[in-house]
Amino acid sequence: MDEASADKKQSSGASELQPEQPVAQKGEGSGRLSRARLLSFAKTLLFTILVALFLKTFIIEAYRIPSGSMENTLLVGDFLFVNKFVYGLRTPRHLPLTNLAIPSISFPAFKQIQRGDVIVFEFPGDRGRLSDPESINYVKRCIGLPGDTVHILAGRVFVNGRELLLPPHAKWSNERYGTGWRVEDELFPPGSKFTLDNYGPLVVPKRGDLIELTPTTFERWKDLIQKEGHTVAITREGAVLIDGVPNSRYTIERDYYFALGDNRDNSLDSRYWGFVPDKNLIGEAFMIYWSWDAELAVSGLWDRFKTIRWGRIGSLVR
Repeated sequence: MDEASADKKQSSGASELQPEQPVAQKGEGSGRLSRARLLSFAKTLLFTILVALFLKTFIIEAYRIPSGSMENTLLVGDFLFVNKFVYGLRTPRHLPLTNLAIPSISFPAFKQIQRGDVIVFEFPGDRGRLSDPESINYVKRCIGLPGDTVHILAGRVFVNGRELLLPPHAKWSNERYGTGWRVEDELFPPGSKFTLDNYGPLVVPKRGDLIELTPTTFERWKDLIQKEGHTVAITREGAVLIDGVPNSRYTIERDYYFALGDNRDNSLDSRYWGFVPDKNLIGEAFMIYWSWDAELAVSGLWDRFKTIRWGRIGSLVR
């Protein structure tokens, strides 16, 4: 109430009781202020966590290189940023922080995978196993697209009859190629008699392909058909059953990729466990944001600091 109105009320003899203003107790205002600050901080923290989870799930994620299968393109101790947006958004295939599988939805890709891309994908499982007990992510170089014919001769890779040159930083060894004709029983597909250095020719399946099912080809295609969600069996008479129904042909339902490590003498890749289904793709490795030599013995913080590979930090993956 201003001064003029107060004088007017007094002169008119009017009596008006003003509502009593509460008197702040000692420390009460500061308590309300502290609660407001705490609430504001909690909201900011929650928003930050949600944004980080969104970016990690759909856009970009960080990975560490634990093995030498991609030397010298990627080294043990490199930390990568992986673009998960480029091959199409995908909802998580596992419940966060667990290995519990959940339904996943894929959206159209913004870029198709090219031969030579360094891709990150969920490990499709060892040969003869429908799934892996835990979710493991692999990083390899894609050398075969859906429908491609992959052929390795004396360690040289050919795709559709044309040689695919080694990446510029791939690790090359001549020590093993003299014995490269030795058959590896663990190689894919079973019974192929392929070797690591003389492998194929092998056609990478693509969606819509028709494959012949016979007693001879049954073992080659059994795992793929099961991983596409069907039961498959063969009778004593040699008839192939898919979901209990006799079939001599099967139509491939997904696109698949063939991946190799750049360190081909020391890489568990598609030569061992087969094709990478499109649903397992996570993204494309694009930048090394940190790197140190994790294999060197260190005794303190300064020793660890000396293992940092400064020249690799910020470099693009090619």
